[in-house]
Amino acid sequence: MVDTINFGTFKWHHITNPTVEDLDFLRDNFHFHPLDIEDCSSFVQRPKIDEYDDYYFLVLHFPLMDKRTQLVKTEETKIFWGQDYLITVGNSHYVVQDLFNYTKINPEPEDEDDISGNSDAVLYHILYRMMKETFLLVERMGTEIDYINRELFNSKSEHLIEQISRFRKNIIQMNTMFRPQLRLFNKFESGEIKGFADDMEDYWGNILDFYQKMWDMIEDYGELVDGLSSTFDSMQTNKTNEIMRMLTIISTIVLPLTFISGLYGMNVALPFASSPFAFWIVMGICVLILVFLVVFFIKKHWL
Repeated sequence: MVDTINFGTFKWHHITNPTVEDLDFLRDNFHFHPLDIEDCSSFVQRPKIDEYDDYYFLVLHFPLMDKRTQLVKTEETKIFWGQDYLITVGNSHYVVQDLFNYTKINPEPEDEDDISGNSDAVLYHILYRMMKETFLLVERMGTEIDYINRELFNSKSEHLIEQISRFRKNIIQMNTMFRPQLRLFNKFESGEIKGFADDMEDYWGNILDFYQKMWDMIEDYGELVDGLSSTFDSMQTNKTNEIMRMLTIISTIVLPLTFISGLYGMNVALPFASSPFAFWIVMGICVLILVFLVVFFIKKHWL
């Protein structure tokens, strides 16, 4: 279904779940390139911007946190950007849908943050709103890495393994989205993508600065979680080594005692076996061996 907001001669069309009829509407009324129409019915793996004589076709990826799994997933937004129209296609980021619904109810701008009626301004507001939502997600990730950092040296830090693994997966997912789009937004700021309105350089520069700031934060979080992961692995290795050391010491002490007790449990003639004090003699030998080994380990600083 094609939903439309009119701003005089400018129109914003929004198609949530494009059907064959919706794609035929785009093909018949706007004469877009067939490959762009085809992209609207599939998930494109990489962000991109295709430039034509009278329009641009953008495929943008923005992160969204899955509340059930706490994993970042990719939301794709496809945009046809022309001089007197803007078309958002597909199951886009919820910010696009919310902004469209809000603008449809309040078409007249009440302040400088509301949408004015030209394609460049509408596109800027869409990008800026998605940037703000993404920035909140990145800040929440910063709070999570701070929690991991605080809990790392907790005596009961085993539960952090899953949290660190999940955080690293989210960082990788964010890197996959952000890295190619950084070059895309550079095209706006550099003037390679000119758009259709004058004096938009500062606005595109603001988008790039916002995006660059989030990219820097993600890189910092990635380096931090790598360091915390290495520290956690070292702590777990040291803990395992300590356990193995203590078990080895216990085994070394018990081994000769087990040998002596097993030897005197045999039904053969042995020294002191016929003595009425045999039990105490064997116990004394075991105690002497025990004391000797403990003193030896202490002097070697193994205990």
